[in-house]
Amino acid sequence: MLRTPVCGVLGIEVPIVQGPLGGPWQQGMRLAAAVSDAGALGSVPTTLRTPAQVRDDVRRLRDLTDRPFALNMTRRPFDPEVFDAVVAEAPPVFSFALGEPGDLVARVHDAGAVFLQQVTTVEQAVRAAEAGVDVISAQGTESGGFCGDVSTMALVPQVVDAVRPLPVLASGGIADGRGIAAALALGAQGVNIGTRFLAAAECEVSDDWKAAIVSAASQDAVKVTFVDQILPPPTEGGFTTVPRSLRTRFVEEGNAHPEAAAQAEALRTRMMTSMRDGTAHELIPLTGQTAGLVHDIAPAAELVHRLITEAETTLRALASLVSEKKGAD
Repeated sequence: MLRTPVCGVLGIEVPIVQGPLGGPWQQGMRLAAAVSDAGALGSVPTTLRTPAQVRDDVRRLRDLTDRPFALNMTRRPFDPEVFDAVVAEAPPVFSFALGEPGDLVARVHDAGAVFLQQVTTVEQAVRAAEAGVDVISAQGTESGGFCGDVSTMALVPQVVDAVRPLPVLASGGIADGRGIAAALALGAQGVNIGTRFLAAAECEVSDDWKAAIVSAASQDAVKVTFVDQILPPPTEGGFTTVPRSLRTRFVEEGNAHPEAAAQAEALRTRMMTSMRDGTAHELIPLTGQTAGLVHDIAPAAELVHRLITEAETTLRALASLVSEKKGAD
């Protein structure tokens, strides 16, 4: 099995982290457990969860798997009481996104957890390294959910150079083994994958959403430019990011007229209603550009095995290609 140094840091067998999907788009615990049982790192979101719900989520997850997992928080929003609950649960890995880690790092380390920080710029990565995080996930603009403006291909090698020797994961634009091989070539030690796992059998999002991912082309995943009109802004220390979603009528309407106050109020009302009744995916189905690479819905363990097998095959083919070239010379 493909193994890199970050596997030892995270306590996993293969260098794959499943990106969490939280808020009104809850993925459920079964996905994280299945990914972890397959030797990768399953992740559990805490966005818009209460401390009691977080405790229940972790206890259920621990009933499902005895493998390492990550609890994820963001600064959109950040709830100190939820963070207290997360720390009290002492997860093997704590992952943080959409904002500066600040003094959270020391508390996570005191709880015995590894700190995994997501960044979207080189500058964010440098500050995270200075704050003492253990692993950095460099997220390119191709990714689903809230993301930055720089592509994975350009961002990852810059972050690797800037924070060496900290291990770096590549995130965004990766949905098969070729993407993993490319990430390793850029200097990353592993990958953080979201969209491909959205279309996993164990993921508890809507079947309609999964089907839409399978049938979508990459250009169908667009930035939701009017998001600040309909969702609360980041809390203090939060990064400026915009989510990527599959096209829907809601997204098209909002993107067409983001400056119209009356329009924004109507869109905000619809979004808040959908979040309450569990249909947020019908308005903003967060999805990355790798939708164009997703052609089926499969069990998470099969996906992990497929990703690693494809990566190993690709790496061997590249090594053979280089050897053939040298022989020809």
